[in-house]
Amino acid sequence: MNANLETGPGSRAGRREWIGLAVLALPTLLLSLDISVLYLALPHLSAGLGADSTQQLWILDIYSFMLAGFLVTMGTLGDRIGRRKLLLTGAAAFGVASILAAYSVNPQMLIASRALLGIAGATLMPSTMALIRNMFKDPKQMGSAIGVWFACFMGGMTLGPLVGGLLLEHFWWGSAFLLGVPVMILLLIVGPRLLPEYRDPDAGRLDLASVALSLGAILPAIYGLKELARTGIHPTPLAALAAGITLGIIFTLRQRTLTNPLLDLRLFANRSFSAAMGIGLMAGIVMAGASLLSSLYLQTVQDLSPMNAGLWLLPQNIAMVIGSMAAPALARTIRPAYVITAGLLLAATGLIIHTQLAPTGGLPYLVTGLILASLGIAFPMSLTMNLIMASVPPHKAGSAASISQTSGEFGIAMGIASLGSLATLIYRTDLTTHLPTGLPTTAAHTATESITAALTTAHHLTGTIATDLITTARTAFTTGLNTVAAVGATIFILLALISATILRNSHQPTTTPHTDHTDHTDHTADPQPTHQQPSRPATTGHTQHDHTPTHHPAKDDHPVLATID
Repeated sequence: MNANLETGPGSRAGRREWIGLAVLALPTLLLSLDISVLYLALPHLSAGLGADSTQQLWILDIYSFMLAGFLVTMGTLGDRIGRRKLLLTGAAAFGVASILAAYSVNPQMLIASRALLGIAGATLMPSTMALIRNMFKDPKQMGSAIGVWFACFMGGMTLGPLVGGLLLEHFWWGSAFLLGVPVMILLLIVGPRLLPEYRDPDAGRLDLASVALSLGAILPAIYGLKELARTGIHPTPLAALAAGITLGIIFTLRQRTLTNPLLDLRLFANRSFSAAMGIGLMAGIVMAGASLLSSLYLQTVQDLSPMNAGLWLLPQNIAMVIGSMAAPALARTIRPAYVITAGLLLAATGLIIHTQLAPTGGLPYLVTGLILASLGIAFPMSLTMNLIMASVPPHKAGSAASISQTSGEFGIAMGIASLGSLATLIYRTDLTTHLPTGLPTTAAHTATESITAALTTAHHLTGTIATDLITTARTAFTTGLNTVAAVGATIFILLALISATILRNSHQPTTTPHTDHTDHTDHTADPQPTHQQPSRPATTGHTQHDHTPTHHPAKDDHPVLATID
């Protein structure tokens, strides 16, 4: 029996919802673990398939391209067809694509499989977050549930190198992709029993032109940012970025004219939503750039192997797991804005420590700074998502989740492109000024491209000039990292001021605001209502209908927004 039930104000989640959260944690853990495992598997699969350098880049990047491109579409699609249905469909597709990737016979097949994995992944991320928004009506419980979600995501990043190393030591490279198959099978078995269905029956038809425009805007923009970070300023990535921005403007204009837009721009009218989105985006930019340069520092300046470098980066992931769990608990007694502010200031402290890094003896400073920055940044990353989800009506949860996660993908790409470019500029300027005397012109030109090129060049030289080039290159790179850390710390301090001012009134209410009546719930797996509020009178047949006259808010009448802003 299916029942359309509505949860009344103040309803608290019970045992069934918390067990359902454990089910939702499965794909979240897997997606992050799958990303980190691939970096270890890349050399093995490249040797096994004979992938050249260009194909290796596409194997790595196509997943994030497709994930970012389809997040907005899939988040809105889940609001229309049902979030559980989309989640389970995506889980099945992810499992099939994982098998295809594991048994790929050539690079082209693996690239295509990774593209399918990206599309399937785009169905999983917003669906899990939207279901959390609908299952946990109480703001405090929702904050704790989102904290668990973030902890699982970071836990996957932490376990990835360990699990990947164990698999690759005993099995072939395809085993890294098969990790997802049993997880998705389990989700398909228990999901229909433990997860309720939610959909917006008034969402209207999916606008295919908007879907095409969103893909046309996001994919070239992400590609352009990644290529600018990788190869520097060239016509192709600039043209791709320009095309993405142009189509993005057209997409935005079209959404303003639609009755049922793919992306509801009115969500940004809420100050809490916009401020939380902005803080999340800028924090992602800073941490992406700092993490990239820290990883390179460990391998090029400290001369550690990729595996040892990965082990030194594990403490920051553990710190982020701890922070994502602690933030919701702190927000129960302290205003979320103040917890976010404290986290940003702690993260700024970590980056200030990075400004003191030196080419030698810098490992303790690097690890300490990363732990503080990761612990601090977990506070705003967890709580801003909570504010975002609490500031939208339930029937917009999928759309809001997809916007947030698309913003995260842009933040990573922009952080690598912008802060990576800044570090490169500082490196080239410093190295050019202090090049060893007597260095051949060709070698000098090559060395200024990157620290990796400088170290490779030094290996072809002899005597003190080789040693001097290595020392100078490492000093120049460290100077670039110091500069990026100073810029990042400044950004975090400014974000802390924004949080303390704009978000100070965005405290979590003790009861949940009125739930929008367009949020239809299908508790297929739970025929006995477990909510505190009485359910509507049942009628015979497959679905219940409420014939009692009720007020249906207009599309721009968001009662939830009024409570928070």
